[in-house]
Amino acid sequence: MEEMVYLVSRTGRELQRYSMGRRQVVGCIPYRYKNGNDGSINDELEVLVISSQKGQGLMFPKGGWELDESVEEAALRESLEEAGVVGNVECELGRWHFLSKSQGTFHEGYMFPLLVKEQLDLWPEKDVRQRFWMTMNEAREACRHWWMKEALDILLDRLSSPSRAEENVATSYL
Repeated sequence: MEEMVYLVSRTGRELQRYSMGRRQVVGCIPYRYKNGNDGSINDELEVLVISSQKGQGLMFPKGGWELDESVEEAALRESLEEAGVVGNVECELGRWHFLSKSQGTFHEGYMFPLLVKEQLDLWPEKDVRQRFWMTMNEAREACRHWWMKEALDILLDRLSSPSRAEENVATSYL
């Protein structure tokens, strides 16, 4: 049975979660292991960054966490809507408080790794965003948000530390 993929992004703030006056947002760092020229998978990591809707720099998919979904469901939804990828949401990378320059309000942001299982050709924000696979270092340079760069460093540390491998067991929430 084929899974239904919605090709329209959620809009509006009626269901938006807030904590102590801060809008709660959830994001993912979509990643994969790069394929070799011979089709084999090697251990070189790539992460997916997307353009902002207003075209001001690159970032990881993120958006509002809504009342009718778990934090993991919100992470999956944002990755699908903004980047057109689905996969396994893994253990939370952390929580950050930051000022949204565009809205002048404080936000509470949660970031998760997303081990990409499928990249879609059609997704809700295909016409307003571009997506780019990059190395960790390229993504750190390109990403415009300090808190997302910190999350990327935590992910790199987690994935490169053998003692933490068992902590990073993927759970699929789709």
